Order: sequence, then structure tokens, then C-alpha cells
Amino acid sequence: APDADLAALQEAFLASEWADRTPVAVEVPFAAVVAGVVIRGRMDAVFASPSSSSGFEVIDWKTGAQPSSSAEASAVAVQLAAYRLAWANLAGVPVAEVGAGFCYIRSATTVRPADLLDEAGLVELITGLPPSEVI
Repeated sequence: APDADLAALQEAFLASEWADRTPVAVEVPFAAVVAGVVIRGRMDAVFASPSSSSGFEVIDWKTGAQPSSSAEASAVAVQLAAYRLAWANLAGVPVAEVGAGFCYIRSATTVRPADLLDEAGLVELITGLPPSEVI
């Protein structure tokens, strides 16, 4: 990306709610098995939840635009559900103590879907896919 674009992203980040917070973990790799399917990923950042002394919030940085439809927003929220479950397992805490959100850097907006799937929901989603769609 051009230097001007990088500078704009840096300025937008500094205007976000995350600029003055220190993560408890960054670039956290994980592998989780859900319904017999291995899900691998890397969480961008994990913060202590300001609303709970024992909770966490997994944040995924996005430099692109927010989803333009509710169907697209629901689809991308599956990523957060997987991250949330993975962090709960890594930290040894109940999944209910882990929140997750996307921080859209350009607009300094954090979106925290309220209806993230739990482990049972992810299992149902995966087992409901036709075999050719399970990667």
C-alpha cells in the first residue's frame, strides 16, 4: 500500500478505542477441532475485558469496509465465533467470558456481534454443510 494509505490507517487507529489499551496477547496461533474439522487461525489481539475482571475480548483488525448486508455480516461473524472458542480453550475460561469484535480501522469502528455462535452452534453449522463444502 502507498505510504499515504499507511499513514491514514495509523491515524485512524490512533482515533480508535484500542489506541490506549494494551493487549494481553497478539498474533495468537490456534488449532481447534470442531465437529471433527480442524480449524486453524491467528487471532490479531486479545484484551482484558473492561467490563469483567476475568473476561477477555478478541479483536480482529480489518482494513477493508464493513459488510454491506446482514447475510455477509452473519457469515464473517463465524470467524469471530471460532476465535472466541479458541481463546476460551487456550485461556481455560468459559466461552461466555470471551467477547469478540471486528475493528474496522479506516472508520475506527468496532463491531461486536451480539449473537456469536457458541461451540454447539459451530458444531451445528459444520455438520449441516454438505461434505463437499467442508474444507
